[in-house]
Amino acid sequence: MHDIRAIRENPAAFDAALSRRGIAAVSSEVLAIDEARRAAIHAAETAQAEQNKASREVGAAKGRGDEAEFERLRALVAAKKAEMAEMQAKAKAEDDRLGALLMGIPNLPYDDVPDGADEDDNVEIHRWGTPRAFSFAPKEHYDLDGVKPGMDFETAAKLSGARFVVLSGGVARVHRALAQFMLDTHVEENGLSETWTPVLVREEMMLGTGQLPKFGEDSYQTTNGWWMIPTSEVTLTNIVHGLTVDEDTLPRRYVAHSQCFRSEAGSAGRDTAGMLRQHQFEKVEMVSITHPDHSRAELDRMTGCAQGILERLGLPYRTVVLCTGDMGFGARRTHDIEVWLPGQNTYREISSVSVCGDFQARRMNARFKPAGGGKPEFLHTLNGSGLAVGRCLIAVLENGQQEDGSVELPEALHPWLRGKTRLSADGTLE
Repeated sequence: MHDIRAIRENPAAFDAALSRRGIAAVSSEVLAIDEARRAAIHAAETAQAEQNKASREVGAAKGRGDEAEFERLRALVAAKKAEMAEMQAKAKAEDDRLGALLMGIPNLPYDDVPDGADEDDNVEIHRWGTPRAFSFAPKEHYDLDGVKPGMDFETAAKLSGARFVVLSGGVARVHRALAQFMLDTHVEENGLSETWTPVLVREEMMLGTGQLPKFGEDSYQTTNGWWMIPTSEVTLTNIVHGLTVDEDTLPRRYVAHSQCFRSEAGSAGRDTAGMLRQHQFEKVEMVSITHPDHSRAELDRMTGCAQGILERLGLPYRTVVLCTGDMGFGARRTHDIEVWLPGQNTYREISSVSVCGDFQARRMNARFKPAGGGKPEFLHTLNGSGLAVGRCLIAVLENGQQEDGSVELPEALHPWLRGKTRLSADGTLE
């Protein structure tokens, strides 16, 4: 959601920012609706004032015995009442039009976001680790002998269809251990507050974080109107939905491990093999609610939290700033962290950390009271994966694979596996 006053004050700057995202100028349409809305509000207020004035004069005319004036004034009261109702209805209709238009306009990129059309124009800002030199041709995760017994796509297809998986045995254990390792690290070392939230939410929660109305086809809706969360960003961010919090409670830093559900609309044919792109998956999500002055620094802090998980696991990665043409709908700046997958011989996204400014807060009407007094201000929100559990599992399996089909597991993970250090070629932990 955008500040209509900012658009009124500098429509050219608003259009220029949108043009960086490849979106045509829209300020003239916004301001035309806004003007019609304000004119209707003014007309309604004028009609109400005239109705009130005439209502006061009706009694006086009656008292004077001036029947003609009494009837004229009574008719005027009725006419102004009808006019006021008509203008109020028009104002509401224009307000709804304006809200719907603004809800569909993406966030404005920060000035330091690189211009570009797509992922080819993203800019690398950090790289860690050196991809391992294999003495054999590395395989993708689903082709490893030690993984095959515990990663069943056929049974999942029977149960649910394509893009689902059944994990079992040692593979399932490693998957669970990764989630616990991430949670404990974020809570004990990074200072995040562990949170558990529902995976079913009301429609207004999806509106608040920007998944609706524009991207409804990307998510699943139940028959009674609930939506299944695509990420716990939705629930964690909406904790402050409709609230005005005290400044001294900021920042609020949450982390949650949850199931996530995505229809993957528009991704037909992409990553169909293995469990890289699933309809149901798990993610450890970070969300920060901050003072506006601190959100940009918080983006770097959260990026470091996600990078730290990969470094502890010994997984090579690179971090890129998304260009204006590749950023998500609600972001002002996004850092994507891409982990090295030797089976694909490339880096693939494992975390996306974004600062949204007050974009989501305006949709949620989430504010804070300044400690020094004054008018409440909109909060700033940030979100980021810390990390996607399934993709991290893929990276651990592929980077730790051995020529005999077994997998050497990262040392950092051993305590969460009760001392187990490897996945054998037959799929057992030992």
